[in-house]
Amino acid sequence: MSEAKKKTIIRTTLVIAIFVLVIVFSYLILIWTGVWEDINSVDKIKNFILRMGFWGRFTFVLLQFLQVTFLPIPSAVTTLAGAIIFGPLQASLLSLSGILFGSTFAFLLGRVFGKKLIVFMAGQESAKKWTKILTDARYSFFVMMIMPIFPDDILCLIAGATDMSWTFFSITNLIARPLGVFMTCYFGSGEIIPYSGWGLAVWAVFLIVVAVLVYLSFKYSKKIESFLRKKFKST
Repeated sequence: MSEAKKKTIIRTTLVIAIFVLVIVFSYLILIWTGVWEDINSVDKIKNFILRMGFWGRFTFVLLQFLQVTFLPIPSAVTTLAGAIIFGPLQASLLSLSGILFGSTFAFLLGRVFGKKLIVFMAGQESAKKWTKILTDARYSFFVMMIMPIFPDDILCLIAGATDMSWTFFSITNLIARPLGVFMTCYFGSGEIIPYSGWGLAVWAVFLIVVAVLVYLSFKYSKKIESFLRKKFKST
């Protein structure tokens, strides 16, 4: 092994080790301070942000950034908490500022540290599965960024380790993220479709339609990918 290669391995290992230590240290601080207990459900996140008073909006934006990059919290949970506190419109705008920045940062991490970091963050099997999906069906990334049921943090991280360009990633996020966030804030808050009475029937139909669309998008991902590639090349 050449000296240059040894130095590269040592430098990469050192950087990853520091990154891991930062994550572990941050997680321990959240546990020791009791903050982690306050941010693992919609109600707890709502109460936590309300306690911040004037700094509530800044805390919410930071939380949205962290849930995309480091914290294992579904984006739908934090976004719904924001919609309850600030209302759908304001929560959507605040969420987007944190989520878009977090998505870009996660993509950058994947591009810089590659497979080793992805395996550490997502696990071997999960990393392998999502890497294959984003490699074989890159344009399905757009669909997954809209749906709140997909692990957006891992997807952005893995996308950075594929051959996906910064341009495609940025355009996808600028279009898909607002759609997903606004849908979560306005529909998830129950203001448009209530969680009682006639709303229950509408939600049941909506969930069935989403499930079918997700199933079809995965089943026919290669055909969709081929179709979209041809469309993009022809324009």
